[in-house]
Amino acid sequence: MSDHQALMHEAAFIGGRWIQAGPDEKSAVRDPANGDLLGHVPALSAEQMDSAIEAAVGAFDTWRHTAPLTRADKLYAWYTGMQDNREALARLMTLEQGKPINEARGEVDYASSFFRWFAEEARRFRGKTIPPEDPTMAVGTVEEPVGVAAIITPWNFPLAMITRKVGAALAAGCTTLVNPATETAFCALALADLAEKAGLTNGEFNVAPGPGKRFGERVCADDRVRALSFTGSTEVGRKLIEQSAATVKNNAMELGGNAPLIVCEDADLETALAGAVAAKFQTSGQDCVAANRLYVHRSLYDEFVDRFVEKMNAMTVGHGLEEDTEIGPLIHAEAAEKARSLVEDARDKGARIIGRDQADAPGENFFMPTVVAEFTPNMRLASEEQFAPIAAIAPFDDDDQAIAAANDTIYGLASYVFTPNDARIRRYIRGLDYGMVGVNTMDITGPHVPFGGVKQSGLGREGGHVGMTEYLETKYYCLGNLPEV
Repeated sequence: MSDHQALMHEAAFIGGRWIQAGPDEKSAVRDPANGDLLGHVPALSAEQMDSAIEAAVGAFDTWRHTAPLTRADKLYAWYTGMQDNREALARLMTLEQGKPINEARGEVDYASSFFRWFAEEARRFRGKTIPPEDPTMAVGTVEEPVGVAAIITPWNFPLAMITRKVGAALAAGCTTLVNPATETAFCALALADLAEKAGLTNGEFNVAPGPGKRFGERVCADDRVRALSFTGSTEVGRKLIEQSAATVKNNAMELGGNAPLIVCEDADLETALAGAVAAKFQTSGQDCVAANRLYVHRSLYDEFVDRFVEKMNAMTVGHGLEEDTEIGPLIHAEAAEKARSLVEDARDKGARIIGRDQADAPGENFFMPTVVAEFTPNMRLASEEQFAPIAAIAPFDDDDQAIAAANDTIYGLASYVFTPNDARIRRYIRGLDYGMVGVNTMDITGPHVPFGGVKQSGLGREGGHVGMTEYLETKYYCLGNLPEV
């Protein structure tokens, strides 16, 4: 048995125990690069999902009163376990998600860093003393865990989207219940294996695979589940907000993106090109902060497109386990078909299509990286999240035009601008209607970052010193002056 197979469990993790599903209640997980069967994960019934809620509810009172140092120690042990199994986790991720192995290793490091960060933060959140109107009284606040937190995660970052949420929730004293994407549920169950080894065995962390719709309905209807954190499409996020309204849950939503990347006329072209290629093609374009629309000043436009295409065409497309692979498969055939339809729509509406022949793709789930030059706002890829290695590029003439074009979307997650001019940088930081602005870099994430968007890209922030606020309630107290005995 290889190292990654030792972490693979065809069972749910509920209340510190591994729970099997019936023979007809399992979902196949396949390698998106070649369709090979990796195994089956449970598709829990509604009743089994209810039992997972019960486990988290039953563990909450003990966990909330567990000393912060003890909570921190368990999170740090989990971090260490991930680091000790870095290669096995990366290999497992590549096999079920498809991303190149070097990116998978990077995600293991990124994902584990949240456990280390929140292990440290667990001892730092605190209440406040408020100066009273009456000096004989004492007024202040304490921060208390909100309760059981339900967490729904996507397939594109199958480890990091869990650890960023769970690390914060557990550090705050909440118990957690995770419903991972079926396509990458083995990564979530590998985390459960390492959680068990770190001592989280009493229901503090539960993994309940199964249909997301079923899970959402169960947790949204249960008023004992006090927080809901979701990463995924805006469409599904809207439905979850509606469903959770009846029980008035804390909602943390990291939803769709339509990130602009702007290259000003004074930008360093080498820096901008490197940043644009990385921002576009990381995770084969299947990234909520991927550059969806590239706007390049007209004075640089032709040279930028030519050199971008040169770099793009030099990228290696193949199975993610090959060390030199830079572009892996898309998650399934439907994603590849959507990419083709987006490009055809742009071609029909006058765009210039540049790239390698799609007939050279090494499998049905692959899409060869493509530039859509001179894209216009009426093309689908200008308003839809592409989630594919498609680079839509258009020229602009001045900063006002670039900012207006960048903001012409319902989304507001990440944005990027390349310019050395301080005044221009300040203008773009304030003018771009996005939760995050990367300036002369696309490397904008990390455990210390308050990650999140505005408009229909979400609610709340994850990571950073504010990451635990989604899982804490502020309780105010006022101590009156008692008469002397």
